[in-house]
Amino acid sequence: MPRTIWSGAISFGLVTVPIHVVSATEDHSIRFHQVHLEDMARVRTRKICELEDREVRSDEIGKGYQLTQEQVVP
Repeated sequence: MPRTIWSGAISFGLVTVPIHVVSATEDHSIRFHQVHLEDMARVRTRKICELEDREVRSDEIGKGYQLTQEQVVP
């Protein structure tokens, strides 16, 4: 049985409802994937460097502001 994280009560005039918050014991979240509607094939996001024409890892990606057509400021 899960342990109670917090306990309290909600009061509505003369009626009081006890509340006990417990931690989740299982993950019941639903996860969706992007799919191509014509053939239901999985669609993935690949990050490709335009200059080197190769896929880059997440730790190699930063943010920058484009001042001119050739100049980007990190």
